Amino acid sequence: MKVVLLPSSVSGCGLRQHQFLTSFRVNDSVAIDAGSLGLAGTVQDQAGIKHVLLTHTHIDHIGSLPIFVENIFDGSSNCVTIYGSEAVLTCLQSDVFNDRVWPDMIRLSTPEAPFLKLALLESEKPIELDGLRITPIPVDHVVPTFGFLVEEEGTAVLIAGDTGPTEAIWQYANRTPNLKAVFLEATFPESLAWLAEVSKHLTPSLFAREIRKLERQPGAVPTHIQARCREQVIREPEALRLPGLEIGEIDKVHTS
Repeated sequence: MKVVLLPSSVSGCGLRQHQFLTSFRVNDSVAIDAGSLGLAGTVQDQAGIKHVLLTHTHIDHIGSLPIFVENIFDGSSNCVTIYGSEAVLTCLQSDVFNDRVWPDMIRLSTPEAPFLKLALLESEKPIELDGLRITPIPVDHVVPTFGFLVEEEGTAVLIAGDTGPTEAIWQYANRTPNLKAVFLEATFPESLAWLAEVSKHLTPSLFAREIRKLERQPGAVPTHIQARCREQVIREPEALRLPGLEIGEIDKVHTS
């Protein structure tokens, strides 16, 4: 399995590793979140994505979705499918594709030439996509949010989404003997612990506390690091000396 954190700033500007927006690409045809999906790579690269799973509705996770859908539309019936919880799909229809923020590509779709299709994700109900088994698991954020356990034959990774301290997703992880990596946010430095608490995000120490809920220690990858505090946040988890810690890097191919 290949997992790539997609860029949200252009190369050459000195900010390549700053994660302003969030999108993961898994193998060739699946994306998790669309913060930067419509801005990353070429249109041909983007056209290979046929399934987009959304963790939640915050703009850094859905911001470029309309642009992505427009980029890859080719007038055929072979369109992308967008997966989300009931809260996510309702938001897309009322707040994004509403003819005010963006044209209503859902209404404009026809059976012969749809712009996109919507598919409901149900909590803890796995779906099968292009050789991947993906289980949406609720985490604890300020809006309804899923993390995803992604399994392929012989291996698995956990992409936990935005969350404060949580429990259910670690129960799933501990029942997955072939878990190779956990991608977990570490948004704010310890100096902003109060902000992490009210916004239901993690600091490095909370990141470490969550990782230690695992009975086995797969690779631990901090992501979703606030750009302004990136260097500070990176220094803090490195000082914790967690086994298998590897700071999430843009465009690095994580294989499992």
